[in-house]
Amino acid sequence: MGDFTTIQVERRLLSLLGRMKQHPRQSYNEVISSLVKGRKGSKMDQYDEYLHNIQKKKMKELWDNDADEAWEHV
Repeated sequence: MGDFTTIQVERRLLSLLGRMKQHPRQSYNEVISSLVKGRKGSKMDQYDEYLHNIQKKKMKELWDNDADEAWEHV
């Protein structure tokens, strides 16, 4: 069994966590872990979108040129 600790949360938050359970026997540890994992994924998605937006202008500049369009019709 893992190493556990006790944390204090408001009853309102405990109630919200209880409603987020996917099944009645799911532990609060599992609920909180899934929230943390979802948050990490969200940050990565935002980072990917940020990079895409930065690169979009340069990629358009590289790809939209007369030399490339001439090759399309060869």
